[in-house]
Amino acid sequence: MKNSSPNCANQILPRAILDLPQFGCLNVHASLLPKYRGASPIQSALLDGETGTGVTLMKMDEGLDTGPILSQQAVPILPGDNSQTLHDRLAPLGAELLVQTIPDYIAGKIAPRPQPAEGASYAPKIRKEDGRMDWREPAARCLNRLRAFTPRPGVFAAIPGPKPRLLKIWRADVVERSGGAGEILQADKHGLVVACGQGALRILELQPESGRRMNAPEFLAGHALNAGERLS
Repeated sequence: MKNSSPNCANQILPRAILDLPQFGCLNVHASLLPKYRGASPIQSALLDGETGTGVTLMKMDEGLDTGPILSQQAVPILPGDNSQTLHDRLAPLGAELLVQTIPDYIAGKIAPRPQPAEGASYAPKIRKEDGRMDWREPAARCLNRLRAFTPRPGVFAAIPGPKPRLLKIWRADVVERSGGAGEILQADKHGLVVACGQGALRILELQPESGRRMNAPEFLAGHALNAGERLS
């Protein structure tokens, strides 16, 4: 299952194509429609801090993921999920939904039901710039951004210096610390803590530009960062 529906990955299919198959065109979408129609339902659910999502099997129409629903299956979003782990749990669920639903649909036992108008939302295409950390946001939102855009396009910040270098962040958690947005509150053998608009992130795993992925103490052993400096 792809993290987007076929009719938004390239173009909206015209009615002449959709009506060719006897039973219409079906699509598995990685959300509980009508929520998160569009290209990035998994990332958008994580970015919004949702605690649950699911998959929807729908009959495609000429709209953007607006077709009538055949079946749905909900799943919880786990605290440790990122976009890859959540995708990997939803993909087999979508396949199971197809196997369970298609025979009854073809037999006329399932009637497609229109999507409700209430609760509809849109999940836009992802841009590389979406992965830039905005330290002005609350720490919980910063962590959601990290979960949503790991591993792709990746979440990054800039290390201060005459020639700023990019720093890719892989794992972090929220801590109750305060300071100016982006301020490094701690950078020693015990860890790297960066202030957000509210609270702070303890960065657990990161990757310097043109370097390898490593934990925070390993990084700090070879890269000088000091409390009071700011990441941007």
